[in-house]
Amino acid sequence: MPCGLVTRYWPLLACVVAPTRTDQLESRPSEKSRACSPPAGGRPRTTAASRRLAAPATMAVHDSLEVLDCDDDGRRPRRAGTAWTCAAHVITAVIGSGVLSLAWSVAQLGWVVGPACMFCFALVTYVSAALLADCYRRGDPEKGRRNRSYMDAVRAYLGKKHTWACGSLQYVSLYGCGVAYTITTATSIRAILKANCYHKHGHDAPCSYDGSYDMLVFGAAQLFLSFIPDFHDMAWLSVVAAVMSFSYAFIGLGLGVATTISNGTIKGSITGVPMRTPVQKIWRVSQAIGDIAFAYPYSLILLEIQDTLKSPPAENKTMKRASMISILVTTFFYLCCGCFGYAAFGSDAPGNLLTGFGFYEPYWLIDFANACIILHLLGGYQVYSQPIFQFTDRFFAERFPDSGFVNDFHTVRVPCLPPWRVNLLRLCFRTLYVASTTAVAVVFPYFNEVLALLGALNFWPLAIYFPVEMYFIQRNVPRWSARWVVLQTFSVVCLLVSAFALVGSIEGLVTQKLG
Repeated sequence: MPCGLVTRYWPLLACVVAPTRTDQLESRPSEKSRACSPPAGGRPRTTAASRRLAAPATMAVHDSLEVLDCDDDGRRPRRAGTAWTCAAHVITAVIGSGVLSLAWSVAQLGWVVGPACMFCFALVTYVSAALLADCYRRGDPEKGRRNRSYMDAVRAYLGKKHTWACGSLQYVSLYGCGVAYTITTATSIRAILKANCYHKHGHDAPCSYDGSYDMLVFGAAQLFLSFIPDFHDMAWLSVVAAVMSFSYAFIGLGLGVATTISNGTIKGSITGVPMRTPVQKIWRVSQAIGDIAFAYPYSLILLEIQDTLKSPPAENKTMKRASMISILVTTFFYLCCGCFGYAAFGSDAPGNLLTGFGFYEPYWLIDFANACIILHLLGGYQVYSQPIFQFTDRFFAERFPDSGFVNDFHTVRVPCLPPWRVNLLRLCFRTLYVASTTAVAVVFPYFNEVLALLGALNFWPLAIYFPVEMYFIQRNVPRWSARWVVLQTFSVVCLLVSAFALVGSIEGLVTQKLG
């Protein structure tokens, strides 16, 4: 689903989860946000009461904010995003660990269907993005009420039931990505150990390592990181993750190009990897489609990015232009990674380009690329998990306002470290959460199959169904009109593709486990 996976759900916290009431330091809105909120009369202002709430040390900063212009909805400072900054956000949010499986996907589909499938997903992603961009404002595309997030739009257009369904799918997706990241990190740790072993003892050396221990180490690290109290404290993690994702993606591309040149020939075939039976080939094709579906759509973050755009021109027009730019760049990059990987290794293309040991040398570059993956996923796991943590905090705080277990914080003092505030609910839930994702990863440590399952599970409902249904309401599209029929046909075809990929990914998981 089109950076990568790491920052794809970053903005969900603002739309799905309100700040928890259990922590007074986290729940109190800032003076800046109060000052920027427009009053009932419509014109944003800063009141004397709000100024008195600010501490004297912050008065100079607070007063300086008053001279800034507000946007039409009271946002201060004004939105200043352009099509190019928006495209940069999308590209950064799309390119990630999904790129590592593209060479394997092209190998299963062959030289004709593989690239064609990527072009089809690019087209579908653009149509989905264009439909969703039109849903940013309710009613008038220039003056209507803003929907600042995907969940806001679903709530405004489709109602409570659809909101619950959408939220459930999002949280399942977030949990699944935590499992996938645990698997991928363990694979990268093992790849570093193997690369050093092969370099020292030769490529035929029996270098074998158990990935379960690596998953436990990653789980322990995430258990520590999961007690970061404020989502905003993780901004540096996401920046590092974005840099790392571009680093290993370009290393994989460069190694694929270099290997193809050194081979002096382009490997592969029209039909892809041969299988013993047609049924096995069908299952592999479905898994490959699921992996590509995982790498492309970015519907969950589109409206959050669109909310940064200045107007005029209308935000939906700018967003469509930015989507076109970002999808063209992403598709070109994906085609290069997938096709050069297949050209380099042919039917032997590994499931994970940087851990399947199609490349042995330079071993230090392999180590560096996998270290980038590990650092990327350390931050990525938290970006996916924090919305679930915050939702849980708020859910229990609202239902058990008098419970000390839920609401009380205890200060733990550790020598040479600042005081650590501990909440028993957070301690128990987050420990169980990390333990469960680690346990599922240990039971199903299959990179390609898990990515295919996540891609197939989320592609149709989140990238196709909800945007199409919201667009019908936004534009008042009458039933059985030409536009209605075309978009419903588009939705049904995507549903069939998602179902095909979902069945294939489940079959792959079961076969791998039983085999």
